[in-house]
Amino acid sequence: MSGNLSPIDTAKFVAAKRAVDFVEDGMRVGLGTGSTAAWMVRCLGERVREEGLRITGVPTSSRTAELARKVGVKVVSLDEAKWLDLTIDGADEIDPNLNLIKGGGGALLQEKIVATASDQMVVISDASKLVEGLGAFPLPVEVVPFGWQTTKALVEETLAGIDVLGQSATLRLNGDAAYVTDEGNYILDLHLQRIGNPRQASLVLNQIPGVVENGLFIDICDVVVIGHGDGRVEVRDINAGTRQEDRIEFADTDNLFRDLAD
Repeated sequence: MSGNLSPIDTAKFVAAKRAVDFVEDGMRVGLGTGSTAAWMVRCLGERVREEGLRITGVPTSSRTAELARKVGVKVVSLDEAKWLDLTIDGADEIDPNLNLIKGGGGALLQEKIVATASDQMVVISDASKLVEGLGAFPLPVEVVPFGWQTTKALVEETLAGIDVLGQSATLRLNGDAAYVTDEGNYILDLHLQRIGNPRQASLVLNQIPGVVENGLFIDICDVVVIGHGDGRVEVRDINAGTRQEDRIEFADTDNLFRDLAD
């Protein structure tokens, strides 16, 4: 398989492969959304089939739920699970304090609810997502459809008083129509370039009527697993203050992930 993967996909795969080592028998596990999280769900399915791992998965989107069922991971709702041992998810940006921007895949609301209902959040990523400061990636903000243009105007007005460089917001589209989340909401992508105070920005944005949630994940991530194109993985634990490096060796298996689409 390694010969069939690009360096970026290799990085995503080895990060996912290392992250599922955190999963133990009997755990209730939050399953993230996005391209890197899809590798993780596949790796969990492999453990279920080959090791008899017994876990319960709580997906953060309908497409993650579909993939989990396909690979043999038992899926329940968060209401059924009530509380989770662990959530594994990707990120669009990660700063040195393990604060995140998430929501590029459109599932930020469910992702944040699931992550905060977990004892631990492990984030999987390739090295390109590591940044010195958040904001280059557009910040997703989920808003209710009713009066969304008014909400957009209020968001842009509010940005003028926040420590950011850019102040424009655009409606995320799916073709010619508004992109609609699993919860039936719209997403505004904020083009901020730099977020000087992510905690303040998150609190202020969530005060605006019409805003459901934003993609800033502050003090939620506990561990980040960073994959590299040469098979190396780095594990950073913000609570323990540790940093470890491993290498994932894997044989060519041309059918395991062949039909993975995200």
